[in-house]
Amino acid sequence: MIKIAFMGAGSTIFAKNVLGDVMLTPALRDSEIALYDIDYKRLKESEVILNSINKNSNSNRAKIIAYSDRKEALRGAKYVVNAIQVGGYEPCTVTDFEIAKKYGLRQTIGDTLGIGGIFRALRTIPVLLDFAKDMEEVCPDAWFLNYTNPMSILTGAMLRGTNIKTVGLCHSVQVCAEHLLKGLEMEGDNVQCKIAGINHMAWLLEVTRNGESLYPEIKKRALQRETPHGDMVRYEIMKQFGYYVTESSEHNAEYMPYFIKDKYPELIEKFNIPLDEYPRRCIAQIKAWEQMGKDLVSNKNVEHKRTTEYASYIMEAMETDIPYKIGGNVLNDGLITNLPKDAIVEVPCLVDRSGVTPCYVGELPPQLAALNRNSINSQLLTIEAAMTGKKEYIYHAALLDPHTSSELSIDDIISLCDDLIEAHGDWLPKFL
Repeated sequence: MIKIAFMGAGSTIFAKNVLGDVMLTPALRDSEIALYDIDYKRLKESEVILNSINKNSNSNRAKIIAYSDRKEALRGAKYVVNAIQVGGYEPCTVTDFEIAKKYGLRQTIGDTLGIGGIFRALRTIPVLLDFAKDMEEVCPDAWFLNYTNPMSILTGAMLRGTNIKTVGLCHSVQVCAEHLLKGLEMEGDNVQCKIAGINHMAWLLEVTRNGESLYPEIKKRALQRETPHGDMVRYEIMKQFGYYVTESSEHNAEYMPYFIKDKYPELIEKFNIPLDEYPRRCIAQIKAWEQMGKDLVSNKNVEHKRTTEYASYIMEAMETDIPYKIGGNVLNDGLITNLPKDAIVEVPCLVDRSGVTPCYVGELPPQLAALNRNSINSQLLTIEAAMTGKKEYIYHAALLDPHTSSELSIDDIISLCDDLIEAHGDWLPKFL
């Protein structure tokens, strides 16, 4: 029997999607599913909901067990899905946003890059390394499927600091072209895409139908689209740099130094940038999830339809040896030749019984590689800080972050980092 461990199973809706997919997949439906979370109440809610899906959609073929012991949850697992959030919305996300505001630094999402991304990584990496230590003891050959942000930094830390087979998975690659074409009222049928770069800043390098590029029509319609709308930052990036980027405008507004600027507050309205979007979203989602969780727990007839999340398709391909293509986050082992070899890149990967095999991409257009490198610098230095315990690397990561460095002085950036280290307290390891 295949064992699948889900770390962070209190993320009820996401656990429902991924593990519901597993139970609807013939090659996986007889699996043992181990649920683990430090929040016992939410863990048990997920267990109830998944047992309902197992009964109604899978004839009770899966074996679902909730664990309070992490090592036992991992023991013998063949696949480990990671969806944890260390520190949660409160206190840690609030801390990342509110202390940065005191310095005049505004953020939209703060989970991938920037001050928010750096400190989210610093509090998460030690937990993942503890997971890996347990895995090396009780399931050393398991695949670690990481969904937690900041994707590139965490995946890089796992691949650098452990022997665990790891791939990072995001939602944005699957929906990138579909979202773009839908927003421009273009047909999405029979479209072929090539996407590569880094997580949340990968590039739609090619989008074709019957061998003909759709980019000329895309760019024409993008210029004509009525404003305001939610994709304005990405359209501006495409206008200036030539290519559409995979992740949303609210994310990319804070990955670059051009959009959120105290000196030019009119840019916020011009590009329809939702400052403090993630805290607002967290409040709304927590409320919605609480109600949805209650509804699902009380509903004895929960069913499920398979989603587009990669996890079940990866496991299915490995179990059946029927190849499946994903956009995966992997070490840049010569895959994108004009990005650093120790970077984590998001590239097409083929999955089969042999594992995850990344595909060679070659050179990105130089302007796109340059934008990626700006982010990679901060990502690699954050990993360095986590691995060495040296505070100076936290400073370096923040000083080289594109948005932070465009807004604050050196002294203010260092002071901001010190304030965040103090405010997070025991959520962070000790740095010297």
